[in-house]
Amino acid sequence: MSPFSNRYEESFLIDELFSKMLKCTLCSSSDTHHLHTNNLYNYHICRVCDLVFVDPMERLDPSSEKQRYDQHENDPEDEDYRDFLSQLFIPLINKLKPQSYGLDYGAGPGPTLSVMLEEAGQSMEIYDPFYANKPTVLGKRYDFITSTETVEHFYNPAVEFEQLWPLLKSGGYFGIMTLLRPEDETFSEWHYTHDETHVSFYSKKTFRWIADWLKADLTFYGDRVIILKKL
Repeated sequence: MSPFSNRYEESFLIDELFSKMLKCTLCSSSDTHHLHTNNLYNYHICRVCDLVFVDPMERLDPSSEKQRYDQHENDPEDEDYRDFLSQLFIPLINKLKPQSYGLDYGAGPGPTLSVMLEEAGQSMEIYDPFYANKPTVLGKRYDFITSTETVEHFYNPAVEFEQLWPLLKSGGYFGIMTLLRPEDETFSEWHYTHDETHVSFYSKKTFRWIADWLKADLTFYGDRVIILKKL
């Protein structure tokens, strides 16, 4: 066996050992392994729920994370941005009763979906840990919750879902926008990994696991809209 083969085998064994020390940030399984490394992070995949997650030791600190979000230019007057959010707005609004009470979680620096829903006759609260940190809204009950381009930023998805799901009334809807991992493209080539604030990556299998865990009905709309219904 060549020295190169020895080094490769040693590297593989070290990687496997290190991977087993990383628990999945969603299902807490230790059955994870290293998937990919780029110029930003090491990424690991869970064999149980199929979540891909960034090594927790490498993630941005809150100050650096907020600096990245401050560069976002989301604007409720931007028609292109409204069109983008319509991917969730349209299927969700068709499910809601008039004057339903909703929470937009992770609204960001330029809340827009909440504005669109209020224009359509819904009553809205917003929450964002950086831009609308209002803990009181997390003590209320809602007919629906929205989270657009947010769950990929969750450092601890299990904690976030466990916090939000009890806020939803029975029969309520949780509308999510996040780009699902494509089945026909390797992770290393996927553009969604180029954003250093993206640390959790979901597949359809991941959301099926989430739906089973939460005991929810699940519907996919294209490759980035997911609606969970609380039973």
